Amino acid sequence: MKVVILAGGKKSTISNDQEGIPKPMAEIGGKPILWHIMKSFAAYGLNEFIICGGYKVDMIKTYFMDYYIYQSDITVDLKTNTVEIYKNRTEDWKVTVVDTGLYSETGLRVAQIEKYILDDTFIVTYGDCLSNINMNEMLAYHKKYGRTATMAVARPTGRNEAVKIDSEGFLVRNSTLSDDQAWINACLYVFDRRVFNALNGNYDLNRLLKEKLADEGQLITYKHGGFWASVETYHDRFNMENLWNAGVAPWLP
Repeated sequence: MKVVILAGGKKSTISNDQEGIPKPMAEIGGKPILWHIMKSFAAYGLNEFIICGGYKVDMIKTYFMDYYIYQSDITVDLKTNTVEIYKNRTEDWKVTVVDTGLYSETGLRVAQIEKYILDDTFIVTYGDCLSNINMNEMLAYHKKYGRTATMAVARPTGRNEAVKIDSEGFLVRNSTLSDDQAWINACLYVFDRRVFNALNGNYDLNRLLKEKLADEGQLITYKHGGFWASVETYHDRFNMENLWNAGVAPWLP
């Protein structure tokens, strides 16, 4: 099963020393946010990734092309132009990096990778969100209800737009919220291939889901009560860095 990561946004503004790079390549504990996201999925045996790039996508391509070398100890013989590798360390990942355009909306980015999706079900997540969502449980939940899309939701963190969920897990649009009813989009979806029928035009993915699938009863939500965080500001990254340095990475199972 493929995990699609949306990593095509504009340059990072979450660290002054990392301006000019894609936000998912900003580092936490010496590793890109992208690596942390992939590591959390790999813990569930999900190790085939499609990265939808845009801004400086070549930087992402280079990172994975040279990943094996970066993780290992090497000796370079400059005279013979040979490289000897020691203590080779790598990941059991298969990574496809796709240039989905600099100005594409998220819906269009997903639409462009349809040809790489061979299974009936696939996962889409954003390249700046970390969580400890149990993917085994979410995938089973998606299969149980058989809708086109399952959207993970988490409790509001203070600045995110909240949505209301009814007792059966469906999204309720244009409703007044009480504190115990408020949930936010956790930027993680499980899709059936049928979703590609709705992905026409250069539209935001969330807007498409709400305006099309939700109204058709084809969008169900999976409530996640555990850790979830979006890394949108320098303060967010600073908090994640502190957790990592303390030996705590709640987004990793």
